Amino acid sequence: MDCINNLSRMVVKIQRAPHFLQSWLLSQLFGRAVKFAGTAGICIRQLNFQQAVLQQSNHRKVQNHIGSVHAAAMALLGESASGFLVGMHVPDDRLPLLKSMKLDYVKRASGQLTATVSLTTEQIQYIRTHEKGELTLQVQICDQVGVVPVIAEYVWAWVPRVRAATKPVAGQPI
Repeated sequence: MDCINNLSRMVVKIQRAPHFLQSWLLSQLFGRAVKFAGTAGICIRQLNFQQAVLQQSNHRKVQNHIGSVHAAAMALLGESASGFLVGMHVPDDRLPLLKSMKLDYVKRASGQLTATVSLTTEQIQYIRTHEKGELTLQVQICDQVGVVPVIAEYVWAWVPRVRAATKPVAGQPI
């Protein structure tokens, strides 16, 4: 698949590095671009044009009052996975934006969490060819024993980075 933006070009360059370094390099790239994700310690395990797999360790910075990963950190993990994957396909002249997220917390999480999200070929084409649009993605978030503690859905939109100039309306200041 062709690289269509700076993010995807950087990811492809990192994928040429030795395998043992790729996860660390991707995580550093992401953590510097998205400071909150870097602070939370989100780790990118796998990233390609079709799928993203990110992990959140259950360390003190992201724990809630019962010692598991905080609900907000779970939301961040799913947002990060879906956003990074969508971001790989949005051309540089467009801006990806999280429009909404719906999270249903159904079970208590144990230990490390893993978020997995995938795009179909049709979804990828849609993102790449439409100047404006939106896409709903289901993100599977599992804990270290395979329990799904949260059902997560994220709606991503993209718009042109530069708004089209509008004609002034009579009587309105320019």
